[in-house]
Amino acid sequence: MAHSHDSTTLDLPLPARRHQTLGLVLIRRLAGHGLSDARATMLALDAAGSEFRKLLLLARALVVDLARTSRRRILLAPCCAAGMTRDEGLLMALIGGAGLDVHGVLTDDARCPVAMSAAHALGEELERIAIRNGWRH
Repeated sequence: MAHSHDSTTLDLPLPARRHQTLGLVLIRRLAGHGLSDARATMLALDAAGSEFRKLLLLARALVVDLARTSRRRILLAPCCAAGMTRDEGLLMALIGGAGLDVHGVLTDDARCPVAMSAAHALGEELERIAIRNGWRH
């Protein structure tokens, strides 16, 4: 069944903050190229240093949780796209701490918020990395 939000157009700009863009690209790479994507691993290693495994694990957990629990297809743009789909905007809001309302729109299932904890944990880790790297003051 097609929904009005099943659009691959890049309706939204990329996130303004470097750590948010990092999170988006990690999700795109892992979802599009597999959970063992070497470039995603290198991005995590470059950003988080010796603590890259935590960042990578949280991003993988979110991708897996969304794939297992979503009642609809979540549309992601290619890794190098210069904008975000509506679904990616919802995903970034969820990573930023949004609640059940955003989760429900993203997955068509607000009653099963499995991916919320992984999304929030990933958001906290991205914030920690941004502060440590001086990307946020």
